[in-house]
Amino acid sequence: MNKIKTEVSIPTEFSYTKEGNKASIEVYPFEAGFGVSVAHPIRRTLIASTTGYAPVGLKIDGVKHEFDSLKGMLEDVASFIINLKNIRFKIKDSSKDEAIVEYHFTGPKEIKGADLVNEEIDIVTPDEYIATLNEEGELNLTLLIKKGMGFVAVENFRDSLPEGFIGLDAYFSPIKKAIYNIENILVEDDPNYEKVIFEVETDGQIDPIEAFKNAVNNYLNQFGVFSKEFKLETKKVKNVELPEEYNILFQPIENLNLRSRSFNALDRAGIKFIGELVLMGKEKISNIKNLGTKSLEEIFEKLEEIGFSINKTLPLELKKAIEEKLAKLKGEE
Repeated sequence: MNKIKTEVSIPTEFSYTKEGNKASIEVYPFEAGFGVSVAHPIRRTLIASTTGYAPVGLKIDGVKHEFDSLKGMLEDVASFIINLKNIRFKIKDSSKDEAIVEYHFTGPKEIKGADLVNEEIDIVTPDEYIATLNEEGELNLTLLIKKGMGFVAVENFRDSLPEGFIGLDAYFSPIKKAIYNIENILVEDDPNYEKVIFEVETDGQIDPIEAFKNAVNNYLNQFGVFSKEFKLETKKVKNVELPEEYNILFQPIENLNLRSRSFNALDRAGIKFIGELVLMGKEKISNIKNLGTKSLEEIFEKLEEIGFSINKTLPLELKKAIEEKLAKLKGEE
């Protein structure tokens, strides 16, 4: 049965996991249709506004243009440039927007990304192949590295390059993957709420969570003119006082009197308080390592005994209050 609403509910749940340069971010619950309204522009902002570094010009002694060749180098200059574009650079001094670096290589030598690391430049793709020099090969290379956003064709800055430099199309964005999925979730018997799950992967120039945070900040800044003109205020989630019967959720899991096998599996998973199980829900508890069918049944039965069935839906404001109190308890341990 649809309820008459007078205002749009605000998402209260945010969590993320990260492994290397990949991150998964979950945000919910959104009103029906609001998930894509928020997710799509954040994705576009993430791709378009995340800054990175790229070579925009190079100079090789003895080479006049990109279709030339260099004595003693296996690759022609065009192939060398293609390989160079696969290298992901990073200026160590984040306050600098550009750097000009010089390299000298003599053969026989196989040149890889790691060979370009120096006091000014770091390489996040050290194993990427660039070129091979034979016994007669000598490569004197100068690179112009710049900081920027998105893709910029060389035609846009060729005239500003130093004399003798060959211009390169520049792909600055460190974002390798930016997608989102929207799932329906149940909130207080309403199955039409939405959860947005972002998947973000970078090339290593920037942490994926940092990139996501910067994108959200850039997105919100676009609305600054409206906030200033109309004196808008962001609505804050109110603090809620938990009913007395919820106090049991802040007791240690030992108080559930579980069998040692069940308790040990929860303990190894870092679960300390009963409330953590209640917030996790059936699916996440079932994914805990080393919990068999009997252990799961036992945990679900114990939770039902204390009045918090695994199928019980908690109001959002209560879930938020439980999370905050659990976070404080775990921080005090």
